[in-house]
Amino acid sequence: MSHPLPNLRLQSTLNGAAQPYAEYGVKERAILGGDAYTLAASEIKQWPGYQETPLVSLKGLAKTVDLDAIHYKDEGGRFGLGSFKALGGAYAVSRLLIREIKARSGAADVGVGDLLSGKYADIVKSITVTCATDGNHGRSVAWGAQRFGCLCVIYVHATVSRGRVEAIAHYGAQVVRTAGNYDDAVRQAAEDAARWGRFVVSDTSYEGYMDVPKDVMQGYAVMAEEAISQWPEKDLPTHVFLQGGVGGLAAAVCAHLWEKLGDQRPRFVIVEPDKAACLFESAKAGKPVAVHGDLDTVMAGLACGEVSLLAWEILRPGAAAFMTIDDESALEAMRILADSRYGDDCIVAGESAVAGLVGCLGAAGNELVRKQLGLDKASRVLVFGSEGATDPELYQRIVGRSHDAVLEAA
Repeated sequence: MSHPLPNLRLQSTLNGAAQPYAEYGVKERAILGGDAYTLAASEIKQWPGYQETPLVSLKGLAKTVDLDAIHYKDEGGRFGLGSFKALGGAYAVSRLLIREIKARSGAADVGVGDLLSGKYADIVKSITVTCATDGNHGRSVAWGAQRFGCLCVIYVHATVSRGRVEAIAHYGAQVVRTAGNYDDAVRQAAEDAARWGRFVVSDTSYEGYMDVPKDVMQGYAVMAEEAISQWPEKDLPTHVFLQGGVGGLAAAVCAHLWEKLGDQRPRFVIVEPDKAACLFESAKAGKPVAVHGDLDTVMAGLACGEVSLLAWEILRPGAAAFMTIDDESALEAMRILADSRYGDDCIVAGESAVAGLVGCLGAAGNELVRKQLGLDKASRVLVFGSEGATDPELYQRIVGRSHDAVLEAA
């Protein structure tokens, strides 16, 4: 059978800083891991509706590209929000509210149970959280605000779809559309927050803004632990292909598996759209650099031009390689997952969900890249399907069937 993505445009660069068996050190642990992960996992598992998302074997695709296994962590059902972002934004909202309750009430022992019970509702309802979003993070922050009882204002940039805006507004948030791209919306949200006394809950970190993004990424690490606990093979994954964006998801997974598995950790490969490749360009430069323009990629959740500084502190030493892919290959991967042409179960995957899988398939089919990354017949690959059909109308236009029809065929 021919390669699933025969026309894939692929660029890759090895990360000279990556040390396959380097220790997860004090510097990295100050960002993610340790007691902070233990707290995040404990609190998130107390939320009503928590359950592990499935890890799906793509045996047919793995065979087609001559790998031992590909496993897809399907985040489309996470808390009914359609993406992994439910773990990050909402968790960061809860931690921010707990800090504010402690500061304003003098109470020393405040936990997520107090938020869920409404014990401090008078304080919580006077607080407004805000952020910029391509869709999924804003939905998580809005959902968390509604669940815990505070107010919420979400900023979306010019190209965020109507369906994603409506999904955010569904959770009671005020939605403000701005001109420009995602990074412009980030700046506008921060400026307005300073003016109106709002609290920014961003999934990207920058100079002077580090604490909240740590909470966001720490929430994401829960899915990495789930994936390893669900891993069906006797031997652990050899490679993990992770979508980029600002780097939060990639850094959270990389950090958790690096800390947990030590010298058995897999090789981490970061995958981005070729039209929004800030991590790829940063890896080439050896330092964080921004990419500019409208960042007009179909992978809307990855349309980011500026690297999260905290994520970079993990990915610079932790990733083995960085890679870019083209939009059409992402669309084709969505269609591949939506049917059973390679013998696998049907999966509903959004545009940004498939970047890691596309990178894996592309690398496996490129003789030079395959050799550089050490991919072979024994390789076991983990990818994260970070979203389902978060814009059902757009999903149907791309795939040719509704997400309900795909699920019925599964």
